[in-house]
Amino acid sequence: MTETAPADQASQVEYGPMAPKSALSRVLIVDDDPQELRDLARIVTSLGYIPEVAGDGEEALEKLGANPVDAIVTDLMMPRMDGYTLLKTLLGRGDLTPAVVLTGLGSIREALAIIHDLRAFWFLEKPAQQAILAPLLERAIRQKTLITETERLQRQLSHHGVLGDMVGTSEPIRRVFSLIQQVAPKAASVLISGESGTGKERVAAAIHRLSPRAAGPFIAVNCAAIPESLIESELFGHEKGAFTGAVARQAGCFEHASGGTLFLDEIAEMPMPMQAKLLRVLEESKVRRLGAQGEISVDVRVLAATNRPLDEALEKKQLREDLFYRLNVFNILLPPLRHRKEDIPGIAEALIRILNQRNDCRVTHIDPEALGMLMSYSWPGNIRELRNILERAVIIAREGALSAHHFPPGFHLPRKMQAAAPDRLPTTAALAFEPGRPLQEMEEAYIRLTLKYTNNNRMRTAEILGISLRTLYKRLSEFAKADATLPPESAQAASQNR
Repeated sequence: MTETAPADQASQVEYGPMAPKSALSRVLIVDDDPQELRDLARIVTSLGYIPEVAGDGEEALEKLGANPVDAIVTDLMMPRMDGYTLLKTLLGRGDLTPAVVLTGLGSIREALAIIHDLRAFWFLEKPAQQAILAPLLERAIRQKTLITETERLQRQLSHHGVLGDMVGTSEPIRRVFSLIQQVAPKAASVLISGESGTGKERVAAAIHRLSPRAAGPFIAVNCAAIPESLIESELFGHEKGAFTGAVARQAGCFEHASGGTLFLDEIAEMPMPMQAKLLRVLEESKVRRLGAQGEISVDVRVLAATNRPLDEALEKKQLREDLFYRLNVFNILLPPLRHRKEDIPGIAEALIRILNQRNDCRVTHIDPEALGMLMSYSWPGNIRELRNILERAVIIAREGALSAHHFPPGFHLPRKMQAAAPDRLPTTAALAFEPGRPLQEMEEAYIRLTLKYTNNNRMRTAEILGISLRTLYKRLSEFAKADATLPPESAQAASQNR
């Protein structure tokens, strides 16, 4: 080791011209030897990075507190605070900035211990050579970039189980959140599958928002909604006069999405010849407008989705195998809502906030009975159906609590039973209309049968019967009074007849 220099003296060492201000990566050099600082600073500057210098660990901590860096190059043996203590302190603070440890003769064992115990990035014997230090710094800075990106994504994915406008704390949806978090910063294509209404476009939008392309456009295309004769023009564009009605040049979705993300929903509904053309565009990143002579380069990340089971789509030749393999670099399967019912309260709460703003309403909460109905329903239409049910209920309720009577009649019943409400009961519950029975008796029997049909849900019963809840209670009170005036044996017989 050379003669020790005071920390404040080391920080004032002249170390050559600074890197251009356009340089993004900053490297902190920590060494008590002024000559070493100068030499290392020149190397760092020549590599295109911005050097920061410190004479020991304590000064390094001060510098890091003011300005974080992308990599650290630190000596091992220094006064006041050595390299080991510096890195241990940073690790204790949760600072995972990669570090290259410089070692003198006889200190390699200590350097190896630091790498093992404190997760330092690498060690290098002094004096450092540019040819050796350069690739180490490049890798360290790349590692810092990944760490920063991961921290950003973790902030996006809060502990409340919310990712963008997706809500849930169940294990199935947390797996989806984790997959989004892993794939968002990458360039890979993603194939999103799941039943209709599970939120495939929302997953695609979340991937885009959390990706390096977030500042670029997000273009969503429903392949099933575009006529076969227009889909090529819609995706790739056309020149003036390319076909009847092409009165001007028009860019396609790929061009509009350049620099961002293109989401192709219902990809299995795309005609097979068009799938072949799409595959070529994905492979070459070039599109040719209809009627054009040349091709246009596009920089687009493609995400695709289908509500068909993938094996079924392949077997029925609805999706080309080669296109499937090109798109299915990373697959995300969305669970249906019936498989994560514990998420329904949180989803409903989030939707009500949105629907309040959209419809100028002030619904505050869902009462327990209504929430129980939401939890017991199978949701064949998934989140889309839940949103539609809640929007109707919010509009009817307007403010305060959202109750069961704000829901559509029979929505929580199986589909066949829904079709029967409120007009009629299922045929299996039909009454035997016998001539000679009093009308009041038939009314009572029908009301009681409807109560049984709705599991004694009086609000739902009133809706099915087309009467107010007050009228229903009045009728039930009259029936009870009539029963009370009968002799015990007659009342029992009347009860059995019902």
